[in-house]
Amino acid sequence: QVQLVESGGGLVQPGGSLRLSCAASRNIVSIYVMNWYRQAPGKERELVATITPSGNTNYGGSVKGRFTISRDNAKNTVYLQMNDLKPEDTAVYYCNAAFGAIMSWGQGTQVTVSS
Repeated sequence: QVQLVESGGGLVQPGGSLRLSCAASRNIVSIYVMNWYRQAPGKERELVATITPSGNTNYGGSVKGRFTISRDNAKNTVYLQMNDLKPEDTAVYYCNAAFGAIMSWGQGTQVTVSS
């Protein structure tokens, strides 16, 4: 079982930036498909960003051009750089690792965008 630990959430004003980190307990970030999801109160969990083992990235439509997913294989860590944050980005952000039918989730980190 892979353990994932997110960090970097917090309160930020609209237009600000945050960088989330997801540290994996094993060397899997270049082997698994790594994803960031988010879930706002009363809403379904949605996929925000994906990075594949080959390094390809994909983004949800609402964050394209503002968020960037990346990874550091040596540190077993995946990042989500979030720029130009908007109030609608407020949510709990979850890291996810997927390998076939194997899925692991972190505990989530709260991001609140408010003035």
